[in-house]
Amino acid sequence: MDYVKPAAVVSAMVEVGTAKLALAPRDLVIRGAFAGGLLASATALALTGAMQTSIPLVGAIIFPVSLVIIVLLGLELLTGSFALLPLGAMEHNVPVERVLANFGWVFLGNLIGSVAFGCLMTIALTGAGTTAPTGIAKSIVALAEAKTTGYAAMGFAGMITVFVKAILCNWLVSLGVVMGMTSTSTVGKICAVWLPIFMFFAQSFEHSIVNMFLIPTGMMLGAKVSFFDWWFWNQIPVTLGNFVAGFLLTGMALYSTYRPAVPAAIPASMKTPAE
Repeated sequence: MDYVKPAAVVSAMVEVGTAKLALAPRDLVIRGAFAGGLLASATALALTGAMQTSIPLVGAIIFPVSLVIIVLLGLELLTGSFALLPLGAMEHNVPVERVLANFGWVFLGNLIGSVAFGCLMTIALTGAGTTAPTGIAKSIVALAEAKTTGYAAMGFAGMITVFVKAILCNWLVSLGVVMGMTSTSTVGKICAVWLPIFMFFAQSFEHSIVNMFLIPTGMMLGAKVSFFDWWFWNQIPVTLGNFVAGFLLTGMALYSTYRPAVPAAIPASMKTPAE
């Protein structure tokens, strides 16, 4: 049997969080960019599948391929780090500044990968600017506007809505990262990761890294969205909502009830001379 019990999963969460805190900024940015590009590619594929079949649920079935690859390759996704890093930090008294710095480097990497893929996708979809957006390109434009000026039109209610959707999103996405630890086999990990990610995408919640692709790509394709609209009405509140969910609803919720009796080992790169 390749099933890993919850207590062992939480021990693995602490161990992975501790290991991630030891990574150098260079590795965080490279792995983060790789993850951002994969998530962007899967988003485009999911939108294509939904458009071609006229069945939105098809997109939700397709999208989890990205997180499966990210988990199997051990890449860096900010929304997953929100659930794991604080646990490693608490077990080993790692300063908050170090956790925040790690978040910052991964955020930068995810942003670079997502926007870079968006630039390439824009060139591919418009023939390097020679044709007007059609098909999936028009869908991306509509989504970019709905995720920014759509909320802005609602005022304060829009801000509350986007924040709550971000919480609902990363409760499931961060749970997908954790579910990858519930099996020791590749097939088991794929199936376990798939479940909560399918649930997230099917319900159109707000994911900060997905939006790093959708919104700037929509802007490049002609969406009537400003840089301010992108960050104020989506990127900032969604990132904060994703953090609340990953940290409290996934990481702390599981840690509080399955806290390991023996802390995970500290990687050599994190030890001080006294240790």
